[in-house]
Amino acid sequence: MKQHLNTLFVTTQGAYLRKEGEALAVQIDGKTALRVPLHHLGGICCFGRVGVSPKLMGRCAEAGVSISFLTEHGRMLARVTGFTPGNVLLRREQYRRADALDATVTNGCASVAQPIVIAKLLNSRSVLMRAVRDYPDAAGRPDLERAVTLLASSVSQARTTADIDKLRGVEGEAASTYFRVYGRLVTRSETAWAFTGRNRRPPRDALNALLSFLYTLLLHDARSALEAAGLDSQVGFLHRDRPGRPSLALDLMEEFRAFVCDRLALSLVNRSQLNPDAFEATPVGGIIMSDAARKTVLGAYQKRKLEEMMHPFIGEKVSVGLLVHLQARLLARFLRGDLDAYPAFLWK
Repeated sequence: MKQHLNTLFVTTQGAYLRKEGEALAVQIDGKTALRVPLHHLGGICCFGRVGVSPKLMGRCAEAGVSISFLTEHGRMLARVTGFTPGNVLLRREQYRRADALDATVTNGCASVAQPIVIAKLLNSRSVLMRAVRDYPDAAGRPDLERAVTLLASSVSQARTTADIDKLRGVEGEAASTYFRVYGRLVTRSETAWAFTGRNRRPPRDALNALLSFLYTLLLHDARSALEAAGLDSQVGFLHRDRPGRPSLALDLMEEFRAFVCDRLALSLVNRSQLNPDAFEATPVGGIIMSDAARKTVLGAYQKRKLEEMMHPFIGEKVSVGLLVHLQARLLARFLRGDLDAYPAFLWK
């Protein structure tokens, strides 16, 4: 159990939450492990087998404390809220900003898109810089160093433009630069791990198939986090609206692609946790993973989410799995006017 930004995250399986006066009590194995006054809470997120008493749900609804139920792995299941105006006001502000595409509008679309793009580029650059540091004699070092320099230039461009189309252009060009050298980070010599750039729908090589699968897991987590925070995952700031497309979830996951997915993919390949025979070709020319490989990746992904780090903005130690939830809450706070700027996640 951890409390961050007035939100209580309950991840202990078998925990039971009940009302004690004007407080919430968390019971584990029949014993009270935590007691928190309800007026200190803005939300409760229950992961997996966590029970909540009807009395507590009713009191939280009256007090404006939302309760979100998610699977153990972070997929949104349901949300309990009362008749509070907070969500509709928050979403109306989200829609207003998403529609304000003019670069001259101070609190427009770019107020969220710009910090997200900058964070994505800086986190991607950190992945390459760490490789340069860890493998000083690698054959691809000059290419990696050039890419690091180009990404630094892209960050400077992103910081000086509030035009949403230009931001998208900067982000797209930087992503191409990053993925042109990403294959240099693979230390195994098998041709099956050759990587010349990002491709999808369908992925045409093993590493792209692995990345696509990890991005899908991250997207589900981002969507769940946004819904739990009261935001509309369909309406984004960087990604354009499209029927059935979770644009805001795609926005939020940009901050975590390199830090969570790209690094995990490299770890699975370089440590031989996955082998080429775990992938097979499809009749349409794509590459898919075997069921056994998916289980391996899912296990590694969940293990990665249990690791802890210091959050760069709130200054508290949190698990990697909660980062996306914290960022969703920070985004909601920014849209409500509680923060002067959206503090996108930066890997340090």
